[in-house]
Amino acid sequence: MPLVYAGVVGGGDVEVTARQARARKIKPQLSEGELTKVAAGRNQSEAELIQGLLLEEGVPSMLKRSAGFDVPDMLAAGPRDVLVPRSGVAVAREVLLQAELLPSPGASDGRDSAQRVLAGLLSALVLVAIIAWIGTELLV
Repeated sequence: MPLVYAGVVGGGDVEVTARQARARKIKPQLSEGELTKVAAGRNQSEAELIQGLLLEEGVPSMLKRSAGFDVPDMLAAGPRDVLVPRSGVAVAREVLLQAELLPSPGASDGRDSAQRVLAGLLSALVLVAIIAWIGTELLV
């Protein structure tokens, strides 16, 4: 005999709390493994928005204050890390890519690659060497 709640004896419905409604949205297969950081919010409200987007797809998540901002004086200010279980990382990244909260894998994020920085340093070194060589040739 299955154990199912049949309701109150008078036939009234039981009110579902917000915590129960949230738990019903979570997909069990996405809640296994250790927690992994998938995104960061600049403040608590932005991190809760990301958390809500993930919950709509059934991915459970947890907020944690970023390192260095974990003092009680900060309250809602300061960045938050959004952590999800390892089994939900792929789904979470897909959701965040669709919402344009993560950069696309092939897009440049504004940082120079190591090769470009190295090429710039080498060209500056060559330019300084040429100027030094010209300076010594004129003095002789």
